Amino acid sequence: MSTGLDRLVRHLGGSSADAMTTLFERWSEFVGETMGAHCRPVSLRGGVLLVAVDDPAWSTEVRFLETTLIARLNAEMGESAIGSIEVRVRPPTGRIT
Repeated sequence: MSTGLDRLVRHLGGSSADAMTTLFERWSEFVGETMGAHCRPVSLRGGVLLVAVDDPAWSTEVRFLETTLIARLNAEMGESAIGSIEVRVRPPTGRIT
């Protein structure tokens, strides 16, 4: 089953299923509780991690730390799945723009 799921995730432009699960389940552990409270991973396709933030200030912070975050996340996931990070500010309605 895991092999089929990995194949599907990779076909959709993602990383391995295990890496994706690790990224989403352990996000706050990887980025820290404070950042984790204001930012969340949305998708990982073609090496681009899309992150939603709740305030423009956090968008700036994520962009400033992009290189460090990519290195840390790739090391924690055990593969080089992330090449860049895109950030979107989530408006009050919860819709990502």
